[in-house]
Amino acid sequence: MRFAGKTVLITGAAGGFGTGMAKAFAAAGARLVLADMAAGPLDALLAELDGEHVTLVGDVSDPAYADGLVELAQERFGGLDIAINNAGILHTPAYFPDIPVDETRRVIEVNLLGVMFGMQSQLRSMAKSGGAIVNVSSAAGIRGAPRMAAYSASKHGVIGLTRTAALEYARRGVRVNAVCPSFARTSMAGDANGDQAIEAEMTAYVPMRRLATVAEVVQATLYLADPTSTFITGQMLGVDGGMSAM
Repeated sequence: MRFAGKTVLITGAAGGFGTGMAKAFAAAGARLVLADMAAGPLDALLAELDGEHVTLVGDVSDPAYADGLVELAQERFGGLDIAINNAGILHTPAYFPDIPVDETRRVIEVNLLGVMFGMQSQLRSMAKSGGAIVNVSSAAGIRGAPRMAAYSASKHGVIGLTRTAALEYARRGVRVNAVCPSFARTSMAGDANGDQAIEAEMTAYVPMRRLATVAEVVQATLYLADPTSTFITGQMLGVDGGMSAM
């Protein structure tokens, strides 16, 4: 029960990584504040969880929603100990000049501004009593990603936010880190789940030549969030089968 008594906020909780994180933190004793855009998937997730939990439906790109999540943690559980900024979306794969403007804006709003607004609220709360933030970036946040320029830009931005906040709050008891997965076996992998040819194309530059599993990304997240990881901040943990070593 390594997270017993800890309050954990997870955005994108009804997605692949988010669901795995929620289940893992709940099993380890955490109290959960779960965020997502759709009520139905959140309700389905709650049916699988034990322990204390509360949900709030909304859009992470709205700063008022970010404030509401932290306020909910404070009202229900007396504070916030850990925040996992996991919500993220893709855009249609396209070469740089051909990415639609509306998709570019939406990806930046959710993936980058959503993390920034969330962190602003979370840091205001954690500055009083300490805590840990783990942002979900991507292997595309530490290297180029052909035909995914806007997504890559948004995830590079998440790393910039992570490093900056880690420096600003290093003496205030708040640790800020990021996990950087490569393609993983979630719904965002689309046709790679079951199509060996597509999966081979997606993993061509992964030294291990396979997709990550949700469990592998979840375990890396729990490691960075763990209260015993006391001297780890400002780090980007690649869960990428060796891509970041290239």
